[in-house]
Amino acid sequence: MQRFILGKKNLIALISAVLIAIGFTSSLGFKNETLAVMAFVTASVLGATPIAIQAYQALKVKVVSIDVLVTIAVIGAFIVQNFEESAVVTFLFLFGAFLEQRTLNKTRSAIKELTEMAPESALKQMPDGEFEEVDVDEVEVGDILLVKTGAKIPVDGIIISGEGSINEASITGESLPVLKEKGSTVFAGTILDNGTIQIVADRVGEDTTFSKIIELVEEAQDSKSKAERFIDRFSKYYTPVVLFIGLVVWVFSQDLELAITILVLGCPGALVIGVPVSNVAGIGNGARHGILFKGSEVIGNFSRLDTMVFDKTGTLTIGKPSVSEKAYYGEHIEKTLGYLASIERESDHPLAKAILEEIGDTTFFPVQNTEVVKGSGIIATVDGHRVTVGNVALMEKEGVSFSTQVKADIDRFERNGNSLVLTAVDGELKVLMGIRDQLRPGVKEDLARLKKLGVKNLVMLSGDNQATVDLVSRELGLTEAHGDMLPEDKSAYIKKLIEEKKQIVAFIGDGVNDSPSLALAHIGIAMGNGTDVAIETSDIVLMNSDFSLLPHALGLAKATVRNMRQNIFIAIGVVLFLLINVLFSEWMNMSIGMLVHEGSILVVILNGMRLLRFKLRKN
Repeated sequence: MQRFILGKKNLIALISAVLIAIGFTSSLGFKNETLAVMAFVTASVLGATPIAIQAYQALKVKVVSIDVLVTIAVIGAFIVQNFEESAVVTFLFLFGAFLEQRTLNKTRSAIKELTEMAPESALKQMPDGEFEEVDVDEVEVGDILLVKTGAKIPVDGIIISGEGSINEASITGESLPVLKEKGSTVFAGTILDNGTIQIVADRVGEDTTFSKIIELVEEAQDSKSKAERFIDRFSKYYTPVVLFIGLVVWVFSQDLELAITILVLGCPGALVIGVPVSNVAGIGNGARHGILFKGSEVIGNFSRLDTMVFDKTGTLTIGKPSVSEKAYYGEHIEKTLGYLASIERESDHPLAKAILEEIGDTTFFPVQNTEVVKGSGIIATVDGHRVTVGNVALMEKEGVSFSTQVKADIDRFERNGNSLVLTAVDGELKVLMGIRDQLRPGVKEDLARLKKLGVKNLVMLSGDNQATVDLVSRELGLTEAHGDMLPEDKSAYIKKLIEEKKQIVAFIGDGVNDSPSLALAHIGIAMGNGTDVAIETSDIVLMNSDFSLLPHALGLAKATVRNMRQNIFIAIGVVLFLLINVLFSEWMNMSIGMLVHEGSILVVILNGMRLLRFKLRKN
């Protein structure tokens, strides 16, 4: 029965409104006081029922809630036979709860939009080779699925045939379609704008990236910050205090109506709802833009940040090395490039792909007698020639001589921050290549925006050589830059900043080697195309690895904390205003007070909802 009544609160509020209208019409229009009293009494009893049930449920768990105060106030109004005010108070309380829930649902719209994007079915290849529509829960890892134009991709997978443009806004926040082809990774919940593809399922059900995003956002929106936990504790003690004050006022003044009015006006409704609504709206805005805040606590810490520490590769840089400079010496360069490509296509070294892309189409030769010199390079026999590919140390070890011009080129390439790959044929240097990882487009401007947002120190830690690190640091205007750092060196540096320099530190990275630093920093921020370990360890995830989202994330965190403080100020200010006026003015009564009180709740909710439209200014 209790559940049934609570489920009909909105209908009860509507009936109460009609009865109140009948009561005022009978009293003021037709001077029929009997009908008016009957209407007000019925509206009061009807409206007080769900409130009293909620009060009873709160008292069962030893909590003196707002519902308890309103229930006592309504009972008191009945005792003094102020049926008009009791009817209005119960209606305003129920109507306020309705509006509060409706507007709160809007702040959770990010979750609703995400869940609506969740795929429900898939075209699965059967043993006979035909594709049949099945429930998405029936798809298993390794199944082959067909996705047609306009359809949602049902699971995370890899394209095995076909190509098309895919809208990945549900994952990355980026609305521009991304061209995907054979071998590309696709995600559940994204939409194939055009084309037809077949994919092999890699992650299904709750393991998909899309499901994890929903889970993370739900957990974040349900989590509580320090401010929320404080207000929960505050309201737990504040409400009984208001009840005690009302009792004291009644004992000393013998004015029951005044005491009841104090109970109604002292309700901390706006204070209780103001902080959560700001955090929920802030997290929702982040989710829409491809930024996952893992909890309200994260937002508070992030807003107070003064030091940002960056990994270099894959964070400040694209993470895709390319040949930036090259020099050729002697004759038969085309054949030498063929030798080099033949060796590199058998290598799994990170620089091999960059070299192959630079050389392009060429003639390949059989490679024999391959010898890998750890940390230095490769020596092999190609087309009857001894070919050495590696660094300067390997060349010197092999007795390769450098001319004055070569030495000058090596020095210049290193000053420009390149990793060097030299190629010698039969002891004669033929090719010098300088390979660099390119900076992310716009990263310098993004770092400048972070400084404007109050980040005092921008620090880069990298495993690259110090010369490369210094070059990147100068280009980007960083505060500090440290090279030749192992993962344990990075985490030790983070620990030093926190414990010795007492700085509030965020670390941004994308690899497994970044996980210790991500976990150790006050705020760990992972690039979304990074490893699962990095993403799991972090506090904030930039889902499409768009570095430009970082200033938006920081600006949003600061705006959320400001909004939360505004709501606290509004809530406390309204309560003080009401209590002062009920004690020292003639115009304040229970109905007007409840109207202002419910209005303050709506104000803090609407103020919090402004965060859903937050955008960081470019200038």
